[in-house]
Amino acid sequence: MDISNAGEELPGSERADFSLVDELRENYHRTSRRRRDYRTRSDRTQKMVDAFALQLDAMTDAYMEWDLTSIDTGPTYEPTEGAVIQNTQKVFVVDVFDANDRLVLFIEGDAFIASSFLRHGIMPVSALNPEVAITIRALELFRTARLRCPRLGAQAFARTLCDLHGVAPRPHLQTQLAVAFDVYTAIHEKVCVRVQQALGRDTPDWRLKNACPSCMYRLEGEPSLELPLLFTMDGNNSLKRFHRREREVINEDGSTVPGASKERMDNRDVTSDYYLSPEAVDKWAKDGMEEAMKGFVPDSDWDEESDGCAERWQNMKEEVTARAWGLYEETGIFISLCRHGFVLLVCDMIKSGELAKYGFAVVFHLLKALGEIASGYDIGCKFGKMVRSHPKLGPLARESKYKSLIGAFHGLGHNRLCQASNLTKYIRGVGLEVLELCEAWFSKSNALASSTRYASRFHRKQAVVNYIKHADTFDAYAGLSSLLCSKYHRALDVQKTWPVLQESMASLDVADRSEFEAWLVEERECLKNLSREPPEETLKMEYYQKLVNLREHEANLILIMGMDMPMVMVDGSDGYEASVQQTRRVETLRRHAQELRDKSLATVHDLELRLGVTQTWVPGDAEWVAAAELVSERRYRRALDQVQKLVISRMFELTRVNMAGTAYKLRKHIAKSLQVRSKALKNALARYNTAAESMVPARPTLTWDQVADYAFLADFDLLRLGREDIREKKWAAPAARVAMDEHFKLLRAEEEITRLNVEIRRFVTYMRDEEGFLIHRKAVLEESGERALAHQVSRLRMLQGRFNAGHKKRLAKLSRDPGFSGSVVPGISVSKERHVATSPPSADSLNTAREGAEQHDPPEQLRHAGAGEEDDDETDDEGISGLADAFDQILDITRDDGQRTVDVLDTPHTL
Repeated sequence: MDISNAGEELPGSERADFSLVDELRENYHRTSRRRRDYRTRSDRTQKMVDAFALQLDAMTDAYMEWDLTSIDTGPTYEPTEGAVIQNTQKVFVVDVFDANDRLVLFIEGDAFIASSFLRHGIMPVSALNPEVAITIRALELFRTARLRCPRLGAQAFARTLCDLHGVAPRPHLQTQLAVAFDVYTAIHEKVCVRVQQALGRDTPDWRLKNACPSCMYRLEGEPSLELPLLFTMDGNNSLKRFHRREREVINEDGSTVPGASKERMDNRDVTSDYYLSPEAVDKWAKDGMEEAMKGFVPDSDWDEESDGCAERWQNMKEEVTARAWGLYEETGIFISLCRHGFVLLVCDMIKSGELAKYGFAVVFHLLKALGEIASGYDIGCKFGKMVRSHPKLGPLARESKYKSLIGAFHGLGHNRLCQASNLTKYIRGVGLEVLELCEAWFSKSNALASSTRYASRFHRKQAVVNYIKHADTFDAYAGLSSLLCSKYHRALDVQKTWPVLQESMASLDVADRSEFEAWLVEERECLKNLSREPPEETLKMEYYQKLVNLREHEANLILIMGMDMPMVMVDGSDGYEASVQQTRRVETLRRHAQELRDKSLATVHDLELRLGVTQTWVPGDAEWVAAAELVSERRYRRALDQVQKLVISRMFELTRVNMAGTAYKLRKHIAKSLQVRSKALKNALARYNTAAESMVPARPTLTWDQVADYAFLADFDLLRLGREDIREKKWAAPAARVAMDEHFKLLRAEEEITRLNVEIRRFVTYMRDEEGFLIHRKAVLEESGERALAHQVSRLRMLQGRFNAGHKKRLAKLSRDPGFSGSVVPGISVSKERHVATSPPSADSLNTAREGAEQHDPPEQLRHAGAGEEDDDETDDEGISGLADAFDQILDITRDDGQRTVDVLDTPHTL
């Protein structure tokens, strides 16, 4: 449009010139970079997520293609022959050791700008108009370093890059790094999903059913185990997350309401089969079970106080577990692990403590997916009763023969009756398993807390899931053979104590080991009788105490009523008023004494009717003396309870002081509290000794040295002689108790060896089948033209395969042990499921796949570097001799020898 400088009206327009100027000014403010932006920033994250989501599939394709070609060409991008370059763009690229401008080529056929960046091995930090990118190898370095050191955050790594580049820290680089890393992680998840689909491992609960090779890779003809799967579960509040809110609102009545949420809009979620959704967990909450509870009558053996452990554990108290923390959205995680440390399930504890609904949800899901299981839990005694009495979970638990146990460590805090019924040492089929892996797992995962405490909901869950995947592979799988060997050697060491047990049996005049089993039953029955006072004895003690109170009140009333003066006279100028005041005070005391006597008398009359007492007891009566002894016994037991409670705290806090990861300030706080508790313990010990000496006969007294050295709380329970003196029982003698423990350890050692023989053979078979299966699937994919996907299958094979050389070496060394009674020859998996019909690959493609797999294997010196420091003194040839035939079958199944090859390799070994 030609605009005249004179300012007349435009040709063909009825609008004045100033109207055009106003529109131009408005357009300038709308398009100029210096415009005033009225948009909010609360939805900027969501807009960025939506923009990248449209390009994610194309970016995944480009990443897989780059990952494949970078093997031969390196990280530098070179267009293929015949590619048409449509455009170019100069981009500032940040690498590990340098940052410079690079030219990005846009090839004809690229759907998005971001996918063109991925072909060059760089990740854009903006979805639509990127001007900065970060190399994939820098992002991979950050991902790997963060998995090894969870405390490492984006800020620390961004500043590390600035230090390496020799520039001052750039705050914007942290944001750019976080954006690029999120997209890179999302691409990784997409690649994993595609690989699992190509392998036929995308069915529901596939990962859960194949989480641990030794627990779940069952073989044909193997001996059946009494408890097929052992796992442990527990909650941890270290991974809690602050919920960003406005300042709290104070109402007119003074009450406060949490402020509005300040969380940015972000609809991303981490799709992981490790996590149970909050909806799946909330179905087991009290509010969600109202309909199921209608008309429900619990089992007769359900009793809140029957085990006596409710007051010892914080997570068993309703007022603690029901408390919601207003500062946090997620207050921790609840996790379950198999006995080898592989994660089965995890769920977030949301605005609550360790409620029963988390354990219910985990147990229900495992029972539905895996069948018969046994769990170890710090409150396993009460939790097992809750499960059996649950209207929905109880029938499934009984059908699947579910057992809830207490671990060896937390079992020390339970009373002796609970230990005799639920401790792993006394349960058939458990072996020497302690079911206490959660604490060790939490000691490592606590490092995540510093980088997730103030993160968004998505980033916290992303970090937790990535850590779990890494821990399963690089901790649990990498150390599986070491764990199996150490368990085997421990069981063999326990078996060597048999001569010691024989000598103890001879000294105790025990003819057969079955007598130890009878001792445990007798002890359990005796403790059951002592665990609760008979109702009649309780009434007698109450009646005795009320009589004592009545005599005191009558004596006090006689003393006050004995004042024969109707008025108290006070000398002085104001004597009359003071006399009236003093007289009224005496009258009030008389009235109070009269009321107390009347109340006590009414209570005595009521108890006499309930007990059928025809004549009131008086001091010296046989009933009076017997009741006095019962009250003295109760006082003794309560004094013992107080000493025991303080010793529990002392033992656990001493352990906490020496625990790795405990902060300095917390250690100092615990040390100070231990000093105070030591004084309280000495005072409680003095009260106990006074009560013990007043007993007839006198009970054993305790010294400070004895209490300080107590390691097992069962020792306290033996002091509860109660209504029955058990000091003369054979099983109550210290030597007999040691012998009984040795007997049960030997029984569990035999079970442990049986279980380990099964687990070791499962693991050997898994290594053979898994490697052969993945090599075969890579050949199938390459033959069908999906080379990029086949390369990702090769990467998956090496994810665990890098550790197999060390596993073979350790298991070969174990097989030469004279005490080893198992087999390291691979068996046959019970799985018969096949992939959907695919033609068998040719021999050439199989050989190509095997050669490609060998090409991408790490060098020989690297493969053996992780085999274990402890085995360096052994020669490899000698170490592998016991397993040579077994592991050579991996090569046999890659040959084209007919239907057998397809049968073995097409098996995805699912349950």
